Amino acid sequence: MKFSTKTSYGLRAMVVLSKNWERASLPLSAIAKEENISLGYLEKIFSSLKKAGLVSAEKGAAGGYRLAKSPGEISLLAIVEALEGRVRPFHCLEKTEKIYCHKKCGCGVSGLLTKVQTRIEASLESICLDEL
Repeated sequence: MKFSTKTSYGLRAMVVLSKNWERASLPLSAIAKEENISLGYLEKIFSSLKKAGLVSAEKGAAGGYRLAKSPGEISLLAIVEALEGRVRPFHCLEKTEKIYCHKKCGCGVSGLLTKVQTRIEASLESICLDEL
């Protein structure tokens, strides 16, 4: 399973916010400069993070972004799903995918795939932003 640059950049930006979460909000331009990420790309990433309720925006001269919750309350899974969508490494386990398993999940590995899926989600859920 591979995450896109959107997720790796989003994680880096969230770590920056995490380090400053009790202070004032940070402008995206400062985060972009610190992490060497395109400001335009970062704006798209933060749009998704804001929609997911992980960050909040403050307007005005001292405005910018801050975490919507404490770093200990934001899991890696929440960030990844905000940026990538649901974590689904196996198409045959997702009923809404365009590709369907011709075995109708009656194959010998569906139970194992479900276990792997569950463990991936649990691992990402168990790591919070304050640990990064």
